[in-house]
Amino acid sequence: MDKLRKIAEKISSPASEVPFSGELRFDEPMTNHTSFKVGGPADLWIKPSGDTFPETAAKIISLAREDEIPLFILGGGANLVVADAGIRGIVLDCTGWTGCTFAEDRVTIRSGTLIDDAIEEAALRGYGGMEFLAGMPGSYGGAIWMNARCYGSSISDILIETEILDESLRNITVPFHAPDFAYKKSPFQNRDVLILSGTFRLEKKNVSEIRSVMEDHRNDRETKGHYQLPSAGSSFKNNTAFGKPTGKIIDELGLRGLSVGGAKVADWHGNIIVNTGNAAAADIRNLVQKIKSKVKAELGIDLEPEILFVGDWEDQIAVKN
Repeated sequence: MDKLRKIAEKISSPASEVPFSGELRFDEPMTNHTSFKVGGPADLWIKPSGDTFPETAAKIISLAREDEIPLFILGGGANLVVADAGIRGIVLDCTGWTGCTFAEDRVTIRSGTLIDDAIEEAALRGYGGMEFLAGMPGSYGGAIWMNARCYGSSISDILIETEILDESLRNITVPFHAPDFAYKKSPFQNRDVLILSGTFRLEKKNVSEIRSVMEDHRNDRETKGHYQLPSAGSSFKNNTAFGKPTGKIIDELGLRGLSVGGAKVADWHGNIIVNTGNAAAADIRNLVQKIKSKVKAELGIDLEPEILFVGDWEDQIAVKN
């Protein structure tokens, strides 16, 4: 903890060469920063904001590396379950790095910007192309990292380039290269980089048509119960090789309503796990493992979770059956 306090002092000191703007707290509950509303404390949570975000982020990463402190990059927390024991080291929260810059048929969106916020900004200007994402929780950094997909389209379908801090903490732009992306996969998943922004293709459309599509998608999510209780939306990836959506597979095995502690397969959708109000992170992890085990045993299918489990899980081992 002494190392973390020294890092915090270096970052927030008025004498720092990079003026700090934002929030910094020790033992910050991660329940406040994930859509599941679970998770123990982060040892040190830092949320830089303002135009100096890239420089501050680079300094935080550099200091963490120097002292061999674990560092986790947090976006909107939409697909995340942090262990009940919390997450060690530093959590770098990017949601203070927001904003959109429009230029003719494209927009550059900072990574911490919430997905719906940028879609609304585009719609106000009569630009479409991103409306398939309407209603999706999370931020653009996370959406690029996981190559978010819904309603038959992926973020990679409209991505032009991505601005990152690379492994050497250089600010560089990575042009879109189609072979590097696949279903819910991006090249950034295999790299130790920080996504700063993405530039996306837009097209001029009738505003009422844009808003109609947006509302259809939001209503569809609401009808499917995405917003009823804390969740991550879809819990498992779909795979065309399965022959049917994962939710249908889980439904047909009678697993709707299956629960572990306060975590439950939603009564209204097989591929949504919800926090019924008092779920622990371990409940969610163990329920995911139960579903995987039952589907494997019955059908020989290996389900791949969309949920990311991070933090200190050492003393919390998921059940095997």
